[in-house]
Amino acid sequence: MSPRSASVNEELRRRSRERLLQAALELVGERGYDATTLGDIADRAGSARGLVSYYFPGKRLLVQSAVHRLMHRTLDEALEREPRTEDGQERMARAIDAILGLARDHPVVMRQHMAGILQGEGFKQCPEQRRLAELLSDTMSRYGSPDTAADYPMLRALLMGAVYAALVPGVPMPVPVLRAELFRRYGLDWERGAPPGAEAPGGTYHEDLSRFFAPGSREPAEGRGHGGVANQETDAAGQSK
Repeated sequence: MSPRSASVNEELRRRSRERLLQAALELVGERGYDATTLGDIADRAGSARGLVSYYFPGKRLLVQSAVHRLMHRTLDEALEREPRTEDGQERMARAIDAILGLARDHPVVMRQHMAGILQGEGFKQCPEQRRLAELLSDTMSRYGSPDTAADYPMLRALLMGAVYAALVPGVPMPVPVLRAELFRRYGLDWERGAPPGAEAPGGTYHEDLSRFFAPGSREPAEGRGHGGVANQETDAAGQSK
């Protein structure tokens, strides 16, 4: 039997990593972070346990990468759904609704994510997070910001703050209230995006996570942002380092 080609090996590694990310997200959503072990994740993914450490130095980075994958793929899906649009205000509305929708639809995962980046190990860089940063920065640019470098960090901070406010145990703020404040700040009509109470056009929000980790899916090439936005060293919801 002839040895596998380099391209075949690369594809097999990519698929293994995809399965681990999906398994991590599913298990944390079902059991919580502390009750999920690396062994559990490997078993769910159908991978050897030693393979987890080959791709990820620890559970924290694996889970952060999985959540950032969920975030950037949800955002990308919302921005590019039909009818496609280049309207900057509509794209900003879709971005806000996509991020707030994560707090609404995946509270366990998102609450754990927010808690994790505040702990001792803090935030860890990963390719999934950089792609999230590219999408948010590009959204700010298409919205019409005259200075994306200055305005993007504020958008990032406002979105992170809104997610945090929606998830605070015991005193969560309603997502529609947070949406109204963000829409007011950016001068967006309430009917844009996916207003609360209406099903998102194209079925943006789903519980099935497999489409974000499909074996045949491809990620954008490193360094290739949407709309030509350059890669940045970034943190939790795209924060520049």
